[in-house]
Amino acid sequence: MRRVVLLTSLALTLPLLSIVEATDRWPQFRGSSAGVADDDPALPDTWSETENVVWKIEILGQSWSSPVVWGDHVFLTSAISADKEPSPTRGLADPTTENGRMQSSASHRWMVYDVDFNTGKVRWEREVRNGQPPIARHTRNSYASETPVTDGERVYVYFGTLGIVTALDMKGDVVWTRDLGPKESAQGWGMAASPLLHKGRVYILSDNKVESFIAAFDAQTGDEIWRSKREEFEGWSTPVVWENSQRTEIVTAAAGRVRSYSLDGQLLWELSGMSDFGSIPTPVISPGLVYISSGYPGSPRRPVFAVRPGANGDISLKPGESGNQHIAWLQPLLGSYQTSGLAYRGHYYTLLDRGFLLCHDAVTGKQIYGRQRLDVSASGFAASPWAYNGKVFALSEDGVAYVIQAGPEFKLLGRNSLDEMTMATPAVARGSLFIRTQSKLYRIAKGTKP
Repeated sequence: MRRVVLLTSLALTLPLLSIVEATDRWPQFRGSSAGVADDDPALPDTWSETENVVWKIEILGQSWSSPVVWGDHVFLTSAISADKEPSPTRGLADPTTENGRMQSSASHRWMVYDVDFNTGKVRWEREVRNGQPPIARHTRNSYASETPVTDGERVYVYFGTLGIVTALDMKGDVVWTRDLGPKESAQGWGMAASPLLHKGRVYILSDNKVESFIAAFDAQTGDEIWRSKREEFEGWSTPVVWENSQRTEIVTAAAGRVRSYSLDGQLLWELSGMSDFGSIPTPVISPGLVYISSGYPGSPRRPVFAVRPGANGDISLKPGESGNQHIAWLQPLLGSYQTSGLAYRGHYYTLLDRGFLLCHDAVTGKQIYGRQRLDVSASGFAASPWAYNGKVFALSEDGVAYVIQAGPEFKLLGRNSLDEMTMATPAVARGSLFIRTQSKLYRIAKGTKP
């Protein structure tokens, strides 16, 4: 029985030139440029459930992973329960309570889908595993929150709930699987950190209460190359590979500390001062700096650090300091809880979970404008912002995307609603925007008519 149902398939009306000139891939969580897409006149700034929709498909199950794109392939994952699961609530829960920790007793099917870019039809679907989830999760999390990564030859999927990493070829055949074992987080809120892929290696970060680690695997064979132990008890932040002027390193954000590793797993530098609990935002890379943020509600530490290349050892700030040789600037209370930052055209944007946007100078950290409310009626924001064509986009949990003028002046340009809960961060490729709502995947492009 087909598990993904085609709802709407519309003819693509974009000229071929736009497709050729546009970036044709978005291979990982937030793409290759931390949420910034190449400018393209085909990319939309207005849409609805029908306007500028090339196609939309229904996705069974519950998953907050993002789609990734390579050429004509759009990959995404899901976890399909045999029973009804609790519906996620919109908006931040009270951080002083257990916040909806749950353990599902129903059998699940962990799925990978390859959707045709042009038609929206499912090219193939693959069940990676089935059974009862071995660990708990938060009702706002899912059992398939990790975004896959692809190099155009294979797609690599990590289901942290199961502790398995799987490589599939472009036809959907399993090439290898490595079982790392399921590991519960300290509060039983589940997993979410996505895999990385860099020069023939797949990197997996798992912060949990059993045995936290970061590890590298050979992308061709699945063989483990190295593993480094970590001290964290939980975390959901996806690490980043930072290719800077000094070297290439892997930057991780977590409860209490930031750590950066060499490609051989050696600790290069570390930094204290993060929020008290596990971090969710992913570090952001821009020319000459990496930005790391953390903002658990109620924590006295909700920082954004901007770190220069070449750091070694413990680079933590001393009391009263806002920078040092390696830290370009610190904003101690700027960090968000769920959303990652956005560095775009010389500015650093912070989208707070309750719907405020702030803008700072990306190089100096100086505030350009303070809190600007996007919509007083918005439930909250979990998806990370993105940018193209001189505009910044912020997607609320209500499925409303707010379009903001990029630059030193805050100006709200418009609102676009898909009228369904959304927590997944969108993807942008080949002149198209891909938005995953709670039940659907949309491909959106300018000039498309029903």
